[in-house]
Amino acid sequence: MTMETSPVRVLRAGAAPEQPVPPPADGSVALWLLRVAEDPGAHDLLDAEERRRWKALVREGDRARYLAAHGGLRRLLGRYLDVPAGEVVFVREDCPLCGGPHGRPALRGGGLHFSLSHSRDLVLVGVAARPVGVDVEAYPQAEVSDLVAVSLHPREREEFALLPEDARQAAFTRCWARKEAYLKGTGEGLAGGLERTYVGLGPEPAAVPGWSLTDVPVGASFAAAVAVAEGPESRLG
Repeated sequence: MTMETSPVRVLRAGAAPEQPVPPPADGSVALWLLRVAEDPGAHDLLDAEERRRWKALVREGDRARYLAAHGGLRRLLGRYLDVPAGEVVFVREDCPLCGGPHGRPALRGGGLHFSLSHSRDLVLVGVAARPVGVDVEAYPQAEVSDLVAVSLHPREREEFALLPEDARQAAFTRCWARKEAYLKGTGEGLAGGLERTYVGLGPEPAAVPGWSLTDVPVGASFAAAVAVAEGPESRLG
């Protein structure tokens, strides 16, 4: 079930579309929001590396979220590729920082780009024809925001210090989601440095050269963002 009135397309309860899904137009991003639900069949869709990561998780809740997220991603990408979910093959791009084989996850054969993020009971997937990164974050406890804010860009640290205490939690989470989405899009991940790129804590993201960065509404007590490599007509849709 999708919400055609919103630029965020919503895929509910882990269910996949019944028919193949056309790929997003160049410059657009299709965003899918899944909710974690029990999905024991997802285990059979995972490849060896995904199973290894799943088994390494200690807490049952984390294992359930992993299955829902990665099973849902496989089913969704299978609809885009028009192949069974279990036949979707993932590879790793080279790291842009060191050249090692641990960069952005990608589809074997290329074509579509995708990004996956999950937090508590929400799973966010972005699919695009260009490099894309998404992130969804539940609001952390206030003391966590205060502790981690010192690792942000110097201007962001200044903005955070000027905020009243009751506004810091939401602003920090917005900033963190924007930063993670961008760093996942570039393939650098957190190794790229939280302090290096300014994305801002305000109501709208700051401009980031070469990337279109947009906040995504996903519900109360969560923040989310999407970053897509720029080109002619980059947009959500």
